[in-house]
Amino acid sequence: MQTNLFTNTNTSAANQTSVGTNPLSTGSETSLMFTKLLVAQVKNQDPLSPNDPAAFVSQLTQLSQTEALQKLSTLTSTNATVLQGMQALSLGAQIGSDLTVSAESVSIGETPARGSFTLESPSTATTLVLTGVDGVEHKVSLGMRAAGNVPFVLDPASMGLPYGDYKMRVETSTKESPPMELTGRLNSVRLGAGGAVVLNIAGVGEVSPSAISAFNGKSTVASTN
Repeated sequence: MQTNLFTNTNTSAANQTSVGTNPLSTGSETSLMFTKLLVAQVKNQDPLSPNDPAAFVSQLTQLSQTEALQKLSTLTSTNATVLQGMQALSLGAQIGSDLTVSAESVSIGETPARGSFTLESPSTATTLVLTGVDGVEHKVSLGMRAAGNVPFVLDPASMGLPYGDYKMRVETSTKESPPMELTGRLNSVRLGAGGAVVLNIAGVGEVSPSAISAFNGKSTVASTN
């Protein structure tokens, strides 16, 4: 009787799979493979010593958990895409505004570049070092500086700096290496590879939204030291 019962169960599962009413049938390859394995277990068990039904229930539970995780992963990916799109739209409204971002390099052009860094201790000799793509260093003396925010302006016309991209670092009398920030106009917002939001900022280049440290509004007047 047990053999006939399992045979009927197998037939029912096959029918339900075909019409898509079985909880195991989700249309996924994982569900179909699991169903085939479960049916094979039922057909090949010893009728005189059948498997514990609890084992089948446990397997069904594991399948349900796997499918739930797959659906959650898909939902999370969809939500991330939606959020990235909303972020792009929100930042798009800021085009033309000045943003302050963390940066390790600066693009020197016709317009002076504005930036700053924060010292934890006073420095008797503070120097901003710009290294070009050719490896040549250009040092800008900032003199004695107190602890706190230190702003600077890089004007290529007055400093004789060739146009181009430069790596930035700060040398202090205390051997401190503070992180750098640059302020520039947000020129554009786009979605990059994988849907990541990419910002193009004047004097900086392309950065991710995570680099933003301040929104400064729209301004036509460049700040000075």
